[in-house]
Amino acid sequence: MVTRLIRDFGRLALIAAVTAALAAPVSAQTEKAAAPKTAPAAKPKPKPKPKPKAAAKRSKESLVIDRVVAVINDVIVLESELGRRVIPLAAEMDDIKDDRERARRQKNLAGKVLDDMVNEELILGAAREAKLEVGAKEIDNAVEEIKKQNNVDDAGLAKALEMQGYTMTAYRGDVSKQILRMRAINVLVRPRVTVTDEDVRAAYDARSRRSGAVTKVKLHHVLIALPEKPSQQQIASAKKRASELIERVRGGADFASLTDQYSDDAATAGTGGELGWIERGSLPTEWEAIVFAMSKGEVRGPISGPSGLHVFFVSDLVQADQKPFDEVKESIRNDLYRREMDKETMQWLDELRKKAHVEVKL
Repeated sequence: MVTRLIRDFGRLALIAAVTAALAAPVSAQTEKAAAPKTAPAAKPKPKPKPKPKAAAKRSKESLVIDRVVAVINDVIVLESELGRRVIPLAAEMDDIKDDRERARRQKNLAGKVLDDMVNEELILGAAREAKLEVGAKEIDNAVEEIKKQNNVDDAGLAKALEMQGYTMTAYRGDVSKQILRMRAINVLVRPRVTVTDEDVRAAYDARSRRSGAVTKVKLHHVLIALPEKPSQQQIASAKKRASELIERVRGGADFASLTDQYSDDAATAGTGGELGWIERGSLPTEWEAIVFAMSKGEVRGPISGPSGLHVFFVSDLVQADQKPFDEVKESIRNDLYRREMDKETMQWLDELRKKAHVEVKL
């Protein structure tokens, strides 16, 4: 899952930025041009000079242009950079009426996004140390793919990026970094992963013993977010919320109708927590063992994850007989390889963090 998130993040984030910009109803420039003209203001009367103390205070405040929210070795992350990444993801939170709940979720989202940004910078640092590079042609191809997926030309892309506070130069820089991160994982992590024929056969035999077992589930979840290093009180509070949700669902409440109230996952909270149809091999090993042992209509949790505690609900499932080994061996091999890549990537990131100077100031 970590590998997939790292691999997909740049593409999805960039598409989200373009889509959000193209969906904006009116640009700030248009609004300004449409504003009615007003009569010239009367000449103001002279005002008394401000007291020196107040003037000094305003001067001091005017120097605050941006704020550092993280330091990774010799690289800093600014609050404005974090904001650009959070805005496309936080749009759905505008519908939350409770100010305190909305602020809590926004804070949790910012913390998770900042953690991703720290990981991304650690990967870039490892790529630079390994002297990995990205060519201009690769960046051109990636930008063309983004334009194709969003059905925009050069002018449309430039306009969308401008509305998100990006220049084309900065955008290409982000694309370059994303390609470099992917290359770093392929070059520095992939060699650590090995899947043998014996591993594939053992996995097939294990599946055969579960002939007729669940092959995919329609999965929903609620995320109760926790910071990277939660206190015992925060963990206890999160577990209490999860237990309350589970008790309500087991008592007959509709899981999908409760996700907006309980979930910190902005992407799914408003849609019943639906994650779609999940096949075997697409979840972390520890989650898969739990989810694929669940029955239709069952709720389970809380289950620990990298972002907090999860409560899972299975609304439907599919069962199928085991196919012959030769038909599925490559699929099994790919599943095992992906899981090992996830595991090794997480371990590699932990190693990078331990060797680096990381300071989060959010």
